[in-house]
Amino acid sequence: MTPVLRTEHLEFVPYRPEDEDAFVTLLRNEQVCHWMGQDLSPEPEVRRLFGLLQTEVYPKEMFDVWGLWLDGTYVGHAEVKKTGNVEGYELIAALAPEYWGRGLGTEVVGGLLRHAADHLGVAEAYGMVGAENAASLALCRRMGFRHLRDVVAEDGTVTKLLVVSTAVPA
Repeated sequence: MTPVLRTEHLEFVPYRPEDEDAFVTLLRNEQVCHWMGQDLSPEPEVRRLFGLLQTEVYPKEMFDVWGLWLDGTYVGHAEVKKTGNVEGYELIAALAPEYWGRGLGTEVVGGLLRHAADHLGVAEAYGMVGAENAASLALCRRMGFRHLRDVVAEDGTVTKLLVVSTAVPA
């Protein structure tokens, strides 16, 4: 069962049905999709994904996924799940643009690393960051991630596959 997590400023809460509109707004934001390396999906598709969290992901304990809350305000999304790129767990985080540059990304990744170590028992975790996403790549460097390889998509875009020890202090 996905636990509630807390960091200095953030609360990681498994999504509740009433969080659907906030989830949809975040994952329909063009800037967020761009930096996550995703196309902007139609609203019905994003709502369907949210529904799957409630009907499949949480009931079947497929992976851990949270809404991120700052003082009662939804500010982002986070996941720890198995990745198809390597044998291991991938950390995924997205903050609403109005919360970028405030140090919350570091706090989110630190919380995900602690969860991966303490609850999943993994020694390393992975991240996929677009080669053009300078801010996220800088955050990853500060947190001790190291580059494993570039993943080149069919359209030529490059994503950096990174790895970090979960023992890194966050």
